Amino acid sequence: MESTLSLVCAGMMMFGRRHLCLLFFLAVCWPRCLAQTPTPPATLRPSPSPSPLQDQTERLKIRLAGFPRKHNEGRVELFYKGEWGTICDDDFSISNANVLCRQLGFVEATGWTHSAKYGKGQGKIWLDNVQCGGGERSVAACKSRGWGNSDCTHDEDAGVVCKDERIPGFVDTNVIEAHVEENKLEEVRLRAVVAAAKKRLPVTEGVLEVKYKDGWAQVCDAGWTAKNTRVVCGMLGFPQEKKFNKNFYRRLRKRAAERLSRSKVKASAGARLFLERQKNVYRVHSVACAGTEVHLAACPMEFNGPNGTASCRGGSPVVVSCMPGPLFAQQQNGGLKKRAKTSSTVRLKGGARLGEGRVEVLKSGEWGSVCDDRWNLQSASVVCRELGFGSAKEAMTGARMGQGVGPIYMNEVKCSGYERSIWNCPFKNITSEDCRHTEDAAVRCNVPYMGLENSIRLGGGRTRYEGRVEVLGVDANGTRGWGLICGETWTTKEAIVACRQLGLGYANQANQETWYWDSSNVTEMILSGVKCTGNEMSLTQCQRHKTLSCQKAAAKFAAGVICSETASDLVLNATLVQQSVYIEDRPLHMLYCAAEEDCLSKTAAKANWPYGHRRLLRFSSQIHNIGRADFKPKAGRHSWVWHACHGHYHSMDIFTHYDLLNANGTKVAEGHKASFCLEDSDCEEGVSKRYECANFGDQGITVGCWDMYRHDIDCQWIDITDVKPGNYIMQVVINPNLEVAESDFTNNAMKCNCKYDGHRIWFHNCHVGDAFSEEAERRFDKYPGQLNNQIS
Repeated sequence: MESTLSLVCAGMMMFGRRHLCLLFFLAVCWPRCLAQTPTPPATLRPSPSPSPLQDQTERLKIRLAGFPRKHNEGRVELFYKGEWGTICDDDFSISNANVLCRQLGFVEATGWTHSAKYGKGQGKIWLDNVQCGGGERSVAACKSRGWGNSDCTHDEDAGVVCKDERIPGFVDTNVIEAHVEENKLEEVRLRAVVAAAKKRLPVTEGVLEVKYKDGWAQVCDAGWTAKNTRVVCGMLGFPQEKKFNKNFYRRLRKRAAERLSRSKVKASAGARLFLERQKNVYRVHSVACAGTEVHLAACPMEFNGPNGTASCRGGSPVVVSCMPGPLFAQQQNGGLKKRAKTSSTVRLKGGARLGEGRVEVLKSGEWGSVCDDRWNLQSASVVCRELGFGSAKEAMTGARMGQGVGPIYMNEVKCSGYERSIWNCPFKNITSEDCRHTEDAAVRCNVPYMGLENSIRLGGGRTRYEGRVEVLGVDANGTRGWGLICGETWTTKEAIVACRQLGLGYANQANQETWYWDSSNVTEMILSGVKCTGNEMSLTQCQRHKTLSCQKAAAKFAAGVICSETASDLVLNATLVQQSVYIEDRPLHMLYCAAEEDCLSKTAAKANWPYGHRRLLRFSSQIHNIGRADFKPKAGRHSWVWHACHGHYHSMDIFTHYDLLNANGTKVAEGHKASFCLEDSDCEEGVSKRYECANFGDQGITVGCWDMYRHDIDCQWIDITDVKPGNYIMQVVINPNLEVAESDFTNNAMKCNCKYDGHRIWFHNCHVGDAFSEEAERRFDKYPGQLNNQIS
């Protein structure tokens, strides 16, 4: 490089062009010199091992495909250089299958298949003669002939059968998506024509346009059917199509043509050329959908030539009109309706974003889940449309949205795509051997574009998932500027809505002080008193002060959030509570530690210590983490409180509330339980314990594990010494202050009907708070009491 530079410069100086030599050096040679700076040999400096974040982002994209199959088996397909392809079965082995299954989030492989058992793939055969040792983190690290180098046909496509057990905490999972050629038809939209519709979201009616090159092109309506419209509406997040005024659009086109014709007569040659370009550009024609497709690109259609300027003989641009679901139906003032309670027999649970979650169906007044055997996009779309969304974007398997509790009602659901309810689809009833909650089906639905994320942003954070919340408001002059939210009343519920509006998943933390995120030039507080239920789509739907009222109005006291793609989900084993309940009269001299930790009723302070006793309602608590992230105390171990009496640290002030309620909901007795010690008492098969309290160890509950508080330990009770005989409701609430983030707080409460005769006690109808239908829950709350001690 140096010799080349000298020769060039010397030649230039001969012609008196020294300044050109300098420019040449700075513009061309200097960057190359930097790029060619020698580095020590690899043997002298080992390559740094990738961080977990790098490993997550750089992991080879892989999926299971084909039919018929379950969620944990299928043809292996790899995404490489922007294209999906397969693996040839030459030299394939169980070691290869183990590596692939772990990449998919399963613990191991139980087998592999050859000769395209799950059907022949399409496109490239990316790998051939793959030979893995079994311990590789990616199939890309295994020996092979190299990418794209194969002498196979798709008759030799390899498949795998994975053990139906997920790797704890694994984020990516097997997702059934629409297999369409995205490069054939990338995106569609509706361009509103009616003036009123242009100002409102979502757009429900307009000219259908498809993404083409750097712009948009129209679709010819010759032969266009209602089935085609149904597919488009589903893609755009609407459950069904609706009729529109065709004469209006005909008159509009006629007037436009007349204006164009008059303009041509008067225009110059350049202007006429411009007007010609304003004519419709048709890219697609002869679309023939069946109506059950989830993407327009999956329908048969024809494309015009590369210039895309062909006319639409005997037709005009397609106009589509869709019926929005109840949640998106606009009120007269243009606002959005809040989530309304409905009598639907299907719901989505555990999802962070609107239109996604675990599928649960209602039967005999009790909610249960759906097994993912044969779960596909058609069945998922029926669920989505039934709930007022569009078609399914993804059909998810393997408890992608967390595990349910209670019954599993359906297996091998086979919808055609036109059913009005999932209950109208053929399915198999469940036997105890068929499915477990690790196979719960989930969906991600297409939802209408609302533009809600455009009025909120995060500032100052280290990643896009955290920061000070900034919202777009309007000042007295009608000017839109960004502003802050007062942090005084900011809680987890408000953070949940903020993260949902941002499209960033679950709320991991709500911050009332954000001085450490002070890097934005936005300093004005414009909102205060924000109070949400946690179900809203946007902070604008939450209550707030009409005029700003914030005692700490400095920017460092503005509200902030930390969002996360995964979250824990705690649920109490209601059956165990019902089975383990009993009464104990415990001497006061054995309750000093319990009194110190405030586990007795207030009247205990007036007792004649150490004489006498307290009557305790005892039961066991088994608290499962069925979410997708470990449950860990918010406070760091430096702030845990040591309790010498019991000899351990408390990582949370209040972990559970235990209450006894009378018929009108008034507490007649209460107890609370600090987190004596959050640890993994036991776990599901194949899941390892991570948390143990001994020796000042880490506290928490691992995904797939549970924390067991036996009935015979201190404070695992309600002090009912002062309670009179009668019928009551016993209630347990986990994480009552929402101190730790969870994907679903509605299942944190558990209730039981309770009969106390002054000597003995009976529990029945114990259930998690959201397990019953609204009608069944009302009957539970109005329970008149048992006429005898026989529980049916």
